[in-house]
Amino acid sequence: MASAEGKPESCGPFFPRRNSLMKTSAEIVSEVRQSLRVQSTRRPLTPRDAHRQLFGTSSVRADANSRPPSAFSLHAQNFDPPDSRPGSGTRLSPLNHKPTLSVPCESGDPGRVLPKPPADPLEVRRPLIGPRARLRRAGSLPIMPPTESDGKETLNPRPEQRQSSATQRLVPDHVHSGPLRPVPTTTQNESQISSQGVTANMGARCKADVKNNDSRLCTEQDSQSLVWNNRIAPLLEQLEGIVAGPTPGSEVEGDGLCDLCERLYVSMATADISGRRCKGRSRILRTLFRLIDLNSARLDLHIAQICLRLCVSGNNLLNICKLVFKLSRSESNDDLFHNSPVLDSLLFILSTEDVSSSGEVLLYCVATLKFLSGNSSILKRLLDKNCIGAAQKLLQRLQPVGETHVAIAGHILVQLTATLRNLVDHAESRPAFVSLGLLPELCLVLQRHHRDQDICTNVSRIFSKLSSYSECRLALSQTPGCYRLFLEVLSQHHQKQDLVVRLLFTLGNLTAKSDEARLQLFQCEGSVDSLLQIYDRYQRRDDTEEQQQQQQGAGTQQPGSAHESDDVLVKLVRVLANMCIHRSVGPALANHATFIQLLIETLELRCVEESEELTVNTAATINNLSFYQEPNSALRNCHLTIAKLMMKLLLGPRMDGVLEATRVFGNLTQSTEVRAFIVQSKAHQFVAALLDSKSPEVCFSACGVLTNLALDVPTRAGLAQEGIADKLIDCLRDLGQGDWQLAAQLCQALWNLAGGCPESFLDQEQKEALLDILTSYLDQDEALKWIENEDLKDYHKACWELEFFPVAQKLIQILQH
Repeated sequence: MASAEGKPESCGPFFPRRNSLMKTSAEIVSEVRQSLRVQSTRRPLTPRDAHRQLFGTSSVRADANSRPPSAFSLHAQNFDPPDSRPGSGTRLSPLNHKPTLSVPCESGDPGRVLPKPPADPLEVRRPLIGPRARLRRAGSLPIMPPTESDGKETLNPRPEQRQSSATQRLVPDHVHSGPLRPVPTTTQNESQISSQGVTANMGARCKADVKNNDSRLCTEQDSQSLVWNNRIAPLLEQLEGIVAGPTPGSEVEGDGLCDLCERLYVSMATADISGRRCKGRSRILRTLFRLIDLNSARLDLHIAQICLRLCVSGNNLLNICKLVFKLSRSESNDDLFHNSPVLDSLLFILSTEDVSSSGEVLLYCVATLKFLSGNSSILKRLLDKNCIGAAQKLLQRLQPVGETHVAIAGHILVQLTATLRNLVDHAESRPAFVSLGLLPELCLVLQRHHRDQDICTNVSRIFSKLSSYSECRLALSQTPGCYRLFLEVLSQHHQKQDLVVRLLFTLGNLTAKSDEARLQLFQCEGSVDSLLQIYDRYQRRDDTEEQQQQQQGAGTQQPGSAHESDDVLVKLVRVLANMCIHRSVGPALANHATFIQLLIETLELRCVEESEELTVNTAATINNLSFYQEPNSALRNCHLTIAKLMMKLLLGPRMDGVLEATRVFGNLTQSTEVRAFIVQSKAHQFVAALLDSKSPEVCFSACGVLTNLALDVPTRAGLAQEGIADKLIDCLRDLGQGDWQLAAQLCQALWNLAGGCPESFLDQEQKEALLDILTSYLDQDEALKWIENEDLKDYHKACWELEFFPVAQKLIQILQH
């Protein structure tokens, strides 16, 4: 470090090297420690409503006229009479016209076939058995016997045509995949004989197949009839007797009814009896609907699980979902749902029902899952049942809904996103969110429903939770346009504080570890201006409200009370501080006059006692900006004003504020004016006292300030009188070995304070103690022998070689001479 003239040199000011083309890991860590640091903050807490409601008190859907009801009463008369016929999925309206014959019929014409009148409805409902049942199931048409006629004109085909048609009906389609073989010409008698032979063979095969199939069907029917007669019918008769009894609601009907319903469900499940074709379905449903008037939570849940197993539809399905929703509103009923099959039925509805025809059904179904997912044990069961997969299917079906169903789709999305918000609390849910691609799906929801505050708030809560984990951050950052989307939602809903806080927290997490994310956010058009508008709005909002309170005689805010907008400002300042770390973004922000002025106003308007996190984060942001010492930048023009504000933190009661202010002074003391201000205000005495803290971070920052202060010759004498030599040597002995960056900084401070003449700063005893320490530390094998981890050993070796060895070697040379 000797100069060309051979004069004693002093070490350069305290700032990290920036022009090195090749940086080792030790240099990178050193630069981050000295100047640029990622900011962290607490995740916003997700509030839980005191009462389970369809829409919370803060919802924009608070108007009862614009949303479905959260509270209602259900009675037996609310249910439709169950339909006894098997459901086909669609009901057809009857025809109003009578069929007419297109061809006049003559009674004497045997070739005319009259249409048959419609069958008796009872006959239609009668199940098909025997050959007719098999042919109906096989989807084939029955073979009509040939009809002879003496007339030339006949509606019956020729024998050749009958044979060809019969063959085409009986032979599967795939047999004729190739070219057809030519059919030889036969006489009429040969054709009849052939046709009779084919018909006889087919009839024999059909009789054999039908006999086997009928035997199997009869066995199944006999088995179901046996279960119905021996197990289900007696239970149903007991339920009907209780319902028709003179004292409904008596004590006998409480647990007894629940036990009967449970046995009924188990019997149906054991015999695999379910769906709309269940025998006695109408009778079961009529009985169960009458039991709802007893108003028992446990009984209602049993009724719901049986009704859902019988696949009720339409208004009955809606009322059953409302019934389950009503039960889930009370936390005291959560224990009833733990092992209930109702959870599986709800997830099935979630995956299959159509939004356009069953919108309200889905709404109350998802709302039930939202309430139940607030219970940690039920939440685990829902995850085991792939609730996230069912939610994803519904999320995809909700996106392309038509204009007529937009309102109900929005209501469902509020419940669905709130359910997902609860699910992300469990660690097992996060891999599913990534693997199923739910993060890009939620970005699409946010884009399509950016005007809906409830949906945007729920999605922002999901992102704020998931963005704390690296795999989720990566999936979110790879979603195209996510930064632009977040900025647009922030600008549109800037007045909704809980939404703004969570989106800013998400942006802070994305920019905390990724240099690419910092640049992408900065490069979004108008990104800095949008963030600074929110900054200005929330910084002045509390000030305006406080002035209004003073004018109304409400008094000033008491010391120790926090500003309502502090949470927003903390998260916003963190985003900006993280952006400053990028080498292209930092200089631009350091030269942004509005940004610098807002930071200064924050320190002027807030005190560390009331807003510790905000003031500390603001100081950390200024520290990151002060790394870029660009000539005539907005920050450099205000460095003296900032130094005065930092003095409030340096002399304050909070150690975090003291440490952050010391770091800022470590960069600002490169300015002559700032160094003069510190000495004039005697702040150097307090900085010297920080060396006694025995905290590596505090000592490191204090050494940086002292290193720069020692550049001025008049200041050295004053520093020597403060007994700094002993403090520096003690820190080097106690903290140096194992922290070679700190050891290098201590040596740097001793070099500058000695000014090339150790005798003016150190007495003989101090020189000998310092020589012993340096001699020991300069032995590399001795200095690194205590490190066992090979990775850490390589890191410490790099720090020792690059940081400590050069300055320690120069210092020991002047001490020896």
